[in-house]
Amino acid sequence: MASKEVAIIGAGAGGTSAAYFLKQYAAEAGTSVKITIFDRNPYIGGRSTTVDAWDNPAEPVELGASIFVQVNKNLVDAAKHFDLSTDGMSKGKTASSGPQLGIWNGEEFVITTSANSDWWNMAKILYRYGWAPIKTNRLMKEVVGRFLKMYEAPNFPWSSLSDILSELGLIKATGVTGEQYLKEKGVSDLFAREIIQASTRVNYAQNLPLIHGVETMVCMATDGAMSIEGGNWQIFDCMAHSASNDIQLDTNVTTLRKLPDEGYEVHWTRSGDTLDMTPSRKRYDSVVFAAPYQFSNIHLDVSVFKIPDRVSYVELHVTLFASPHALSPAAFGLKPSEAVPQIILTTLQPDEKPGANPHYDAKAGFFSISTLREAQNPNTNPPRTEYIYKIFSPKPAQSDFIAQILGLDPHNIKDEISKDHVTWIHRKVWNSYPYEYPRVTFEELRLDRNLWYTSGIEGFISTMETSSLMGMNIARLIVDEWLKEKTLAEETTRALDSLVQQKPLKAKL
Repeated sequence: MASKEVAIIGAGAGGTSAAYFLKQYAAEAGTSVKITIFDRNPYIGGRSTTVDAWDNPAEPVELGASIFVQVNKNLVDAAKHFDLSTDGMSKGKTASSGPQLGIWNGEEFVITTSANSDWWNMAKILYRYGWAPIKTNRLMKEVVGRFLKMYEAPNFPWSSLSDILSELGLIKATGVTGEQYLKEKGVSDLFAREIIQASTRVNYAQNLPLIHGVETMVCMATDGAMSIEGGNWQIFDCMAHSASNDIQLDTNVTTLRKLPDEGYEVHWTRSGDTLDMTPSRKRYDSVVFAAPYQFSNIHLDVSVFKIPDRVSYVELHVTLFASPHALSPAAFGLKPSEAVPQIILTTLQPDEKPGANPHYDAKAGFFSISTLREAQNPNTNPPRTEYIYKIFSPKPAQSDFIAQILGLDPHNIKDEISKDHVTWIHRKVWNSYPYEYPRVTFEELRLDRNLWYTSGIEGFISTMETSSLMGMNIARLIVDEWLKEKTLAEETTRALDSLVQQKPLKAKL
């Protein structure tokens, strides 16, 4: 079989995984493949990326996708394969005798847990919520167990996301809201609102009356949470470089044109090119579109079978900052002697009824505040130990809000807090994940012959792992098609050879 050339547009989890597994599957099939990876960003990783506190490379902070868990097979396997340390969560972690986690409803902490007393945490939780936590854990394991079958034969690879979810019995959970699903399964409203909803808010910035049932259960699969030391993007960087020596970063793909031979011509420009410059172009046998189409600004000069539907994405505001000040107990209604939890999640109060409104203005005002770790500020003399914080919120975290949670007088703050109090700050707005509305049909994997799309899986579950799974699945489908073509070509050749070798029939006179 002639060598194949594949273009992958997008160097996030889906695109780099497609490249990584495509290279593996092609090698197993005895097929040579050359892969080009394009991304308009100057880095690999997509929504998994870090920034450096105080511009110090020794202090990277996750700006996007922060953790993965033990059941995330592709990410865990890749971390082991590339010998990447998964101790990222423990680096510089603040040692505290106070609460590890607290759930805030805008007026009070409805519950707090500590890091060093599992039995006491469990006693508190069972006392407040009864058997709901145990019932929820069983539900989560059932849903995750069904999901994990997507990795295995005979289900893998799957050509239709809608069909495989139906076959695995997951459509029943994607077709209803988390609120409906939990009520149907007998999980108490109190536990759903205070605990499960806090998890859907921090993970997806969505409340239970909006987010679908499977994504709700995924939020509760937290066993073995980990992150790569130095940044999760390293998984995808390793995948990309192990699969391709043609990685085009800081590059804008502008046009995708279908050719008469069923291949595609990709047109691209580099950042900094002037408008009068002619775009570069090249033919590829297959193209994997590994980014949300609606944000790509790519012209499809082709009558494709299916254009991806436009979906609503969450606009998530992420604020990272460093300060010598610990979080203020007074800002959260605590006594001066009481410690503020290191991780603050939020939920709604009983009288708050958001319905399916994605922009509901909850009294809590934010999704989460995390004290990530302590670190040495290199810009002070001598270097000073400070706290690094992360805030997820539906709107920008204004300076007066930051001042308030640090125990400063917000009335004395004008535009920005003094660098004596906040020594470093970084803000980012992400189109982080889709609003996970209930649905029973999902985006097609194949947009046309030899044109594939990974981002449709985000309407089912939006994680690094599921994007990686989709990339792996599409890689398998591509190679399987090549093998079918090879088999057909060999059968045709044998048939022709057989005809040539037959002796001509003698006609009787």
